[in-house]
Amino acid sequence: MNTIHDDHDPDLTGEQRAFHEAYDTTLHYLRTRQKISPLNMLDLEGEYYHLTVYEGQDWGGRGVLKNAEIQGQIYAYLAFMNQLKKEQGL
Repeated sequence: MNTIHDDHDPDLTGEQRAFHEAYDTTLHYLRTRQKISPLNMLDLEGEYYHLTVYEGQDWGGRGVLKNAEIQGQIYAYLAFMNQLKKEQGL
């Protein structure tokens, strides 16, 4: 899944840009890590869990752009883990 968008698209909001940039960057990061040293599902699920905990710690009001960035990272982890499960027949 590739969601690369034109950063100059006037129809994208700042939130959407932050989300897509974080998603694309995180997915690229995970794929690169996988090529260097195969990732196991337990580690990925742990990292995903901590991202969701971090997401929920917004009691201080971090702002919509940071929230969109975190959401992009979370969705990238989900996409990567689902693809990995599919490849492993899980």
